[in-house]
Amino acid sequence: MPFPKPYADFVARLRVPLGFLLVGAFAWLSQPDVRSLAVGLPVSAAGLLLRAWAAGHLSKNQELATSGPYAYTRNPLYLGTVLVAAGLVIASKSWLLAVLFAGVFALVYVPVIQLEEQHLRKLFPNYAAYAAQVPALIPGPPQPGAAQSFRFSLYMNNQEYQALAAFAGGAALLLWKAL
Repeated sequence: MPFPKPYADFVARLRVPLGFLLVGAFAWLSQPDVRSLAVGLPVSAAGLLLRAWAAGHLSKNQELATSGPYAYTRNPLYLGTVLVAAGLVIASKSWLLAVLFAGVFALVYVPVIQLEEQHLRKLFPNYAAYAAQVPALIPGPPQPGAAQSFRFSLYMNNQEYQALAAFAGGAALLLWKAL
């Protein structure tokens, strides 16, 4: 069931401030050890790689991304975000962080995904056909998409290196706390 547009617009504006609050909660509540880091950080790294792969195929508002990970899921950036967060939660060994991260995803990111889908339906007439073939979040079998390879220039233009820097900071904090 779609969220009402006023709510979705409201939470879209809260996404960044809530992110900073989650970073503070993460720093405060995490209790990592070597084992949790060994399990969680690779999950986060996989999410980061998915985000990087997706960013290298995304020309925002210029063309509909259907190549690379977009052949499997319409929202690989959000799926990557979920994996990064899940890995950091596993590494942190905090159930409270798991609840907080899940709540933020459900209450903030799901409506934002819906808003973006509405935007894409207006922007690209072929989006409805694409959406009928490719799952929203959980990857499905690959669908034929545009024959486009990863472009590092898109990765840089989409500023995905910021996610890498944030991951490095989170991993460093966890390592420091574990040791």
